[in-house]
Amino acid sequence: MSVVSEAEQPTKPEQPTKPEQPSTSHVVLRQIFTGSAIISVLAIFLALLVGAVLIAATNSDVQDSAGYFFSRPTDMLKAIWDSVAGAYSSLFQGSVYNFRRPGFENGIRPLMETLTFATPLIVAGLGVALAFRIGMFNIGGRGQMLIAAACAGWVGFGVNLPAGLHLLVAVVAGVVGGALWGGIAGLLKARTGAHEVIVTIMLNYIAFYLIAYLLRTPGALQAPGSNNPKTAAMADTAVFPTLFGDRYSLHWGFVLVIVVTVAIWWLLERSGLGFRFRAVGENPNAARVAGMNVDRIYLYGMLISGGLVGLAGVAQVLGTVTTGFSADIDAGIGFDAITVALLGRSKPWGVFFAGILFGAFKAGGFAMQAAEGVPIDIVLVVQSVIVLFIAAPPLVRAVFRLPKPGSEKPAKGANSKVGAL
Repeated sequence: MSVVSEAEQPTKPEQPTKPEQPSTSHVVLRQIFTGSAIISVLAIFLALLVGAVLIAATNSDVQDSAGYFFSRPTDMLKAIWDSVAGAYSSLFQGSVYNFRRPGFENGIRPLMETLTFATPLIVAGLGVALAFRIGMFNIGGRGQMLIAAACAGWVGFGVNLPAGLHLLVAVVAGVVGGALWGGIAGLLKARTGAHEVIVTIMLNYIAFYLIAYLLRTPGALQAPGSNNPKTAAMADTAVFPTLFGDRYSLHWGFVLVIVVTVAIWWLLERSGLGFRFRAVGENPNAARVAGMNVDRIYLYGMLISGGLVGLAGVAQVLGTVTTGFSADIDAGIGFDAITVALLGRSKPWGVFFAGILFGAFKAGGFAMQAAEGVPIDIVLVVQSVIVLFIAAPPLVRAVFRLPKPGSEKPAKGANSKVGAL
């Protein structure tokens, strides 16, 4: 019987060490700091920083104190602080709560203005976001709003119906008008492959000049007995009632927007049609192989998107501007909706809060200009910078040294070598 020495005995292959699993708190924190929500918040923060720099640079006191900075540097620092703090304080008091007004009912009035501005922004943003989820770019918000406003407005001042029914018919007419105008782009994309960006831009011009013509045509949209390109005032039975009385401008259209937000969330996240929307948006070729009618999805998506943007036009003529409207009734909301959808990451509730934020910018920007003399263009710059950072998440991550999504450092003790068998 041969004795095998210890050195000659076969050794078992070394088993790789099991990597250490990260803790639950570590996983949660990493998901938070690499997710889209934190990028949106940090983009807003960076945009406000850029706005602060511009506010200070355009302030006359800061410019004067800069001339003798080296002799008295504290004067310039104080001027910078006063200009930035005063501007953003006015922005807050003009959009959320004004502490200078006596009583809570008067102080909360700016918040009501913010929600009023946000009402059309939210629903138009939802329309653009839904198109984004399908992989389409609905840049025709202006045209869809104008057609919807014309349809709802004509019913609002030109048709006599009982109270309640009148408002309902006007809202439906506006939504249908916006849906049909948006559906043109969806139909052309489905049938001919025409790019929706080009089609919707052209439809914007067609809608604008069509409405401008109708506003100058007696018997069409022009108010009877008037030479101005403006419609007659809406009938009282076709106007959204105010939500908290005549003291505030907020109307029941905001409640309708909340209901629509819930409905769009359910459509995208819980319904079969929403699943097909998301599938086509992720990969239309794979969706087609799976048996989905992609062309029909494009048509349905643009119909719903146009209807949502059209509802923004309805909110304008039946809730905000009820004394008659002209060809500028869209007020740039069709393009602002693209920013709102981007900031909200095309998620219904993200779009909802992004719309409120931009409503606050609109309401507070005028207060900031009146109280501190800050140019209203500063607010537009802040909005533009938000879009810039939202469109470049790697830039935001680089500024704050955030990890990339899904990136994990190898755990200590993990054996990265693969043994050859």
